[in-house]
Amino acid sequence: KHGRVAMLAALGSIFQHFVHGPGAENVPNGMMAFQDPTGEKGVVAMTLACGFLELGPWADAFAKEPGNFGDPAGLGKDIGSYDDSMKTKELNNGRLAMLATMGVIAAELVTGDRVSDIPTNFGI
Repeated sequence: KHGRVAMLAALGSIFQHFVHGPGAENVPNGMMAFQDPTGEKGVVAMTLACGFLELGPWADAFAKEPGNFGDPAGLGKDIGSYDDSMKTKELNNGRLAMLATMGVIAAELVTGDRVSDIPTNFGI
C-alpha cells in the first residue's frame, strides 16, 4: 500500500502545479504549503480522510497475505490477470516511487526550489 501511495505522491508533486482546490488558490506549491495556514488545514483534512479510508473501506483483510491488496480498480482484466509477475512489477515500481518522493522532498528542502515549478521551466 505504501508503494501505491508513493506513486500517487510522485504524480501529485507535479499535478499540484496545475490544480489548486477551491479556496486554496494562493497556497504555495511544494513543501511550503505546510507552512501556510490554509495549506495546514488542507493537510489536516486530507489526513482525516485518509484515516477514515484506512480504518473503513480500505482496511486490511486478515484472510489475505500482507501487502496483497489485489486489483481494486479492476485494471488487471485489460492485461490478463493480476498474477505474481504483476505483483512484483507493482512492488518494484512502488519502491522506486518511494525513493522518488523522498528525493523530491529532499531537493525542495535543500535547494528551496519547488519541484512543481519544473513544468514552468520547460515552458509548459
